[in-house]
Amino acid sequence: MEREWIIKEQGVGEDTEHLAKVLGIDTALANILVQRNIKTYEQARVFFRPKLSDLHDPFLMKDMGLATERILTALRKNENILIYGDYDVDGTTSVALVYSFLKLRYANIAFYIPDRYSEGYGVSRKAIDFAADNNFSLIIALDCGIKAVEKVAYAKCKNIDFIICDHHMPGEVIPEAVAILDPKQPGCSYPFKELSGCGVGFKLMQALTMKSEYQIDDLLKFLDLVVVSIASDIVPITDENRILAHFGLKQLNDDPCFGLKSIIMIAGIENKEISIDDIVFKIGPRINAAGRMKSGNKAVELLIAHDDHIAREVGDVIDVFNNNRKLIDRQITQEAIRMIAADSNYTDRKSTVLFNPEWHKGVIGIVASRLIETYFRPTVILTESNGLATGSARSVPGFDIYQVIEACSDILENFGGHMYAAGMTMKLENVPLFKKRFEDLVAQNITPSQLSPKIEVDSIISLQDIDQKFCRLLKQFQPFGPDNMSPVFIGKNMVTNGTLKIVGPNKEHLKMEVFSEDAYDKVFQAIAFQQADHYKLISLGIRFDACFTIEENVFRGNTTWQLNIKDIKTREDSG
Repeated sequence: MEREWIIKEQGVGEDTEHLAKVLGIDTALANILVQRNIKTYEQARVFFRPKLSDLHDPFLMKDMGLATERILTALRKNENILIYGDYDVDGTTSVALVYSFLKLRYANIAFYIPDRYSEGYGVSRKAIDFAADNNFSLIIALDCGIKAVEKVAYAKCKNIDFIICDHHMPGEVIPEAVAILDPKQPGCSYPFKELSGCGVGFKLMQALTMKSEYQIDDLLKFLDLVVVSIASDIVPITDENRILAHFGLKQLNDDPCFGLKSIIMIAGIENKEISIDDIVFKIGPRINAAGRMKSGNKAVELLIAHDDHIAREVGDVIDVFNNNRKLIDRQITQEAIRMIAADSNYTDRKSTVLFNPEWHKGVIGIVASRLIETYFRPTVILTESNGLATGSARSVPGFDIYQVIEACSDILENFGGHMYAAGMTMKLENVPLFKKRFEDLVAQNITPSQLSPKIEVDSIISLQDIDQKFCRLLKQFQPFGPDNMSPVFIGKNMVTNGTLKIVGPNKEHLKMEVFSEDAYDKVFQAIAFQQADHYKLISLGIRFDACFTIEENVFRGNTTWQLNIKDIKTREDSG
């Protein structure tokens, strides 16, 4: 599918000139900062030199005082506290952080992860019954709970209090918990709304260090868990998340917990500087695999492990889960593609909604994401679980899928999520109606532009401008992620020097050495994933334009700068 290149505003305005001068940097980099709304020296200082002292006061969050006071009361009265969280990466890191931190000074504490298959997402009655049967009087719910109105009322009848730490959109009715920490809830003036679930849990523990004998230095050791949640839950890496991610990556590289150290070794990334991408593609999926294939409890066991031996044992089990997950999601993706190909109605549809009662519930979100890569339209994948249809939804950039699902709420049993990812359950008989309603709503609200894949380009540059200083400064833009993606550049009139080969297990990638006609003396290594179809023309010496990011490539102890080519347009393509 051909991708449109959207070039952001170029040119050297007053803000760009000012930043380039006061920072002593290339105007192309200064312009990228301005594009990201960084226009003053102080804003650049905060961006390039994050400080923990720049974290917001946790007590700016609505109900934070109530939450900390209830925990302190529980500690004084020696109450049993249950730490509850979702079964994905954000939920399990949240539980591991709060459980491990409280456990430093308090013994009467346990954790609970709901079973994806028998209990489903969010707070469950089974968990509340477990708490009641085992004399837990306080449940701290992490990465879930903002819509658990009936469940919190049920717990109250059993004399169990709830503190809810969530970051999802609330419904019309807020649960009657002792305290609700959610920056997105009405009446919350917290200055940053995009924390991960683990980030909200961190803020609660930060507040606790300000009101008790718990120490902030002990809490900061768990920032490796916070950065794993930030990267895996795809939240914006701006403002407070940028600070947490910066110091979280430092902790992850310098002194990770035993569990994450085990996953790092299993993933084969122990001898490199771990980045956000490494978390997204290597660490996060393995932690997620526990909840997808078996139980999220295994993920928490890994993340709270106290020695290398236990961590390695649990890590090996989780790696097996991940390998099985990959086999199953590939199989289901192929089945889904065949279903679409066999149904002529999908030719003109603006959305994809597929249902197969045999599909594995744990991987349908991944399958939805894979289908978007192929068809580029909002997608819902449904399967059957406990007599209901349960689904995962994924969206394309710029289109709010949560609003569409919310508009279908009258035919849903439950739903929740974000702008780009959501989940829902419905009665089996409602699947055809949901499929039609979803398609109608998407068709009414989506624009043709949103149905076309795009690459946003930060700057057009000459390869001549890419030197060591440029690359070192570019590296300081990290950590990269939503709202602070790795800058994308266009290089024009590029050509291979003859070093060109097709690589990859299915011969799908291009690896080459390139230069441009205005910089013959500068040759760069380049990798172009999924673009082997350009081999013939490029091998003939046809010049091409390319979109690329610049990244460090470490091989056998040697570090070079490599172009990661996102898209190629040969001169013959453009006529």
